[in-house]
Amino acid sequence: MGTLYILWTTDNILTVRNMIFMYATNSKIHNWWDEVVVIIWGAAAKLAAENDDIKDSMDIAMHAGVKFSACVACARQLGVADELTQRGVELLPWGKKLTELIQNGEKILTV
Repeated sequence: MGTLYILWTTDNILTVRNMIFMYATNSKIHNWWDEVVVIIWGAAAKLAAENDDIKDSMDIAMHAGVKFSACVACARQLGVADELTQRGVELLPWGKKLTELIQNGEKILTV
């Protein structure tokens, strides 16, 4: 089954709820993937830190086993690094790591 990385860049709430969280959570519940990692990048960082509905959806996904990580530079630039860390989101410099994932042919879904 392997690992699925979901690169979450949108701040469109409908897309986040009805695609990213729905698929990520169900992927873990139904064992479609061994591991699901949601990478929060750009505008998504602000949405993840500040929107209560999205935070609730993140909690449900985390409870199902979905892992969340965010671009540390984006989180800092948007002033939400502390909020994301407090929610259990790992902050990393994702540029090089994302490049390596792409070059290695890993499964990446970008939304």
